[in-house]
Amino acid sequence: MTQVTSNAPEGTPTWLDIGVPDIDRARTFYGTLLGWEFQDAGPEAGHYNQCSLRGEPVAGMMENPADQPDVYWWGVYFAADDCDGVVERATGAGADVVAPAMDVMGLGRMAILTHPHGGQFGLWEGHAHPGSRIVNEPGSFVWNELFTPDSGPACEFFRAVFGYELEPIPEGDMDYTVLRRPDGRYVGGVQGGSGIVLGGGDAPVPSWTTYFAVDDADAAVRAVRDGGGTVDAEPVDSPYGRFAAVRDPFGVPFMVMKPAPDAGT
Repeated sequence: MTQVTSNAPEGTPTWLDIGVPDIDRARTFYGTLLGWEFQDAGPEAGHYNQCSLRGEPVAGMMENPADQPDVYWWGVYFAADDCDGVVERATGAGADVVAPAMDVMGLGRMAILTHPHGGQFGLWEGHAHPGSRIVNEPGSFVWNELFTPDSGPACEFFRAVFGYELEPIPEGDMDYTVLRRPDGRYVGGVQGGSGIVLGGGDAPVPSWTTYFAVDDADAAVRAVRDGGGTVDAEPVDSPYGRFAAVRDPFGVPFMVMKPAPDAGT
């Protein structure tokens, strides 16, 4: 288990959230699958729900406004020591701003960006709220991965923004690069030559996806189906654990993974 008590180093995935068309159904699905409880922040916060594990925040969700497109995904936020400064660095490297840097009720400062080769991602400069307080254990995220048709420019973009070191993984024809912080800590991966079909769409697009740790990948797949979700790929074993590609009842893709006991994160 990793208990987070302060802001993560810059460039570390630190928070997740999602917009859904039916908040009650989402709470039932994810609560059953991942053991989450939920706290509604009230109308002044747009009824943003904090998803908690043993009383500690691990993610967020809210109901999408009716006039927004029917496309949903888990959004990953990267820790930023200076949100405005990282936005400036990212736009200088080619990013577009979806939501400019803004304060969030004294909890922190956030922004949302897109890059042509890297999909959408967020930044989080924690103040009272450092981000997910539990990671790398069942019910929390354990890994984040970018699927993109063109891995080279995507990797160079994120290296320019966060100073990542790039570690290509030579496995057959697979185009995969691991991202490391300057201190050597692994923080995510980039898989080239691919994309994800998001809910409501019909063509693969560049997108980040999240691996949620579970106690049993096969049992998690059964829970996904029982909860009205679907399975894109049945559980398989890897050196890093047993995992499956699934979708929630709204078509949102994510992974469930039973990490190997000695797998680094």
